[in-house]
Amino acid sequence: MFVVLLMLMAMPLALAKNNAHPDKPRVIFVPHDNRPISDEQTRAAVEEMGWDIVVPPDELLGGRSEVGDPEKVWAWLEAEAPTANIAVLSTDTLLYGSLVGSRTHEWTADEVNERVERLKTFKKENPYLKLYAFGSIMRTPRSAEASGGQEPSYYASYGSDIFRYTSLTDKNETEGLTRREQKEYEFLKKLIPSAAMDDWMDRRSKNFNASKGLIELEREGTFDYLALGRDDNAPYSQTHMESRKLAEAGADLGPARFQAMAGIDEFGLLMLTRAVNDWTRSVPFVFVKYNWGRGGNTVPAYSDEKIDESIKEHVTAAGGLLVKKPEKADFVLCVNTNPNGMTYEANDRANDGKPREGTKYFADLVQDYINAGQSVSIADIAYANGSDNALMAMLKSRGLLFKLRAYAGWNTATNSTGFVLSESMLADHMDLESCDKLLLQRYLDDWAYQANIRGIVARQLGWFRSTGTYSELGARKAAAEQRTTKLMQRFCEENLPPFDELQYLNVTFPWNRMFEARFGMEKPFDYAEYKAQLLMKNKENEK
Repeated sequence: MFVVLLMLMAMPLALAKNNAHPDKPRVIFVPHDNRPISDEQTRAAVEEMGWDIVVPPDELLGGRSEVGDPEKVWAWLEAEAPTANIAVLSTDTLLYGSLVGSRTHEWTADEVNERVERLKTFKKENPYLKLYAFGSIMRTPRSAEASGGQEPSYYASYGSDIFRYTSLTDKNETEGLTRREQKEYEFLKKLIPSAAMDDWMDRRSKNFNASKGLIELEREGTFDYLALGRDDNAPYSQTHMESRKLAEAGADLGPARFQAMAGIDEFGLLMLTRAVNDWTRSVPFVFVKYNWGRGGNTVPAYSDEKIDESIKEHVTAAGGLLVKKPEKADFVLCVNTNPNGMTYEANDRANDGKPREGTKYFADLVQDYINAGQSVSIADIAYANGSDNALMAMLKSRGLLFKLRAYAGWNTATNSTGFVLSESMLADHMDLESCDKLLLQRYLDDWAYQANIRGIVARQLGWFRSTGTYSELGARKAAAEQRTTKLMQRFCEENLPPFDELQYLNVTFPWNRMFEARFGMEKPFDYAEYKAQLLMKNKENEK
């Protein structure tokens, strides 16, 4: 008995703390880069619940040109782990430095595999830490333009050819090629320089083997959940092919422990949501309703499967359960698809705010559920990379914008569906003001900026002095930020309620490009007011 008592007294304080189960645990979150959507906007959902969530310093995370430093992130993680209860980790950051780093790194296979094994050691050293991991299956952009300049330099010349070659390779494995496709395949094989193809496939091979290693760690019990995401892919592509093989490698684990799914940028919030649901022993019930037409059979742009399948996978990954009747659900997810099953770009001229086929039907659907007392969220995926302006105008005119539980309409369809499902599940742990803050964030980003202001400022870049482009703002960055801020403020005045913080709205471009933006709402420092308060305090002290 005395020996046992001595052992307990010698037990590290952190170990005992980790073994507790507080109502509001401490969460470590390692995102896959420092974009606002990956970092700030994702962790905001947990912060609005009142939970303590910590993230590595911004300078340690990968950016657009700085791919991140895995060793420094590891050092930060190992220092924070003893004080935490939950950790949600990007394996791209821990293995390669960042999501971009996973596509461009020069790490050796041994270095990558050592970091995979380090995760196993990390879990042994922190046995009470609930551990959730997410990583990417290396993407296959359709072209250099589609890659956003985040692939090796040879992709600028041969990106489209590499995409087509690997799509034919994938198709050949699954259903075979026609005679014409076989000739095209042989032509592309000779066209693409072997040095470029070898480099691209060598990096993919390292990443693929690392993903298999992560699956093995899940099998051994290292993680509470593992999710691998297919970033920017197509029904036939190298990404799709690798995902098939990884899904087979982890098939014995079942979806309750592991999934290889479409998407990636939403995975951080999906895993945070699963962690919350596991911790609170919650299983949110979800009813999904699509716009009329193709609905759930829609295969969105940047995806390789029907959206209905992606949503099922997201619900499972987040720890929820689909139900067949809305009255049995905690919330109804209304999915705005085009009746013809097509996904357009939000900057298309057709996204001009005029009602289209299916707009009124969908708005009526949302209003009917709300009127019936249902809690309703919207996944707005009729357009990629921004909101459906016609739908938003109708929701505004009917006063429904802030009667929703959650909303998302950014980037790819799976980004939106995964994000809105997660915020909808977490909403039960928030007050209405917090839900409104998250709604406002999405309306600023997805509706005001992505679907409207971004395109206007992009067309006006030539008005500014100096040089800079949409994807490399350069010396025009400050002028573009100032112009965007003014247009955003005007949009908010015309379309959103007069929230106090909106008068301090400012927009910046942290990745020196216009694809994503950061929306700050901090009151500027007022020196005169500060001086007046200081004088008042001095007088009080004198008394």
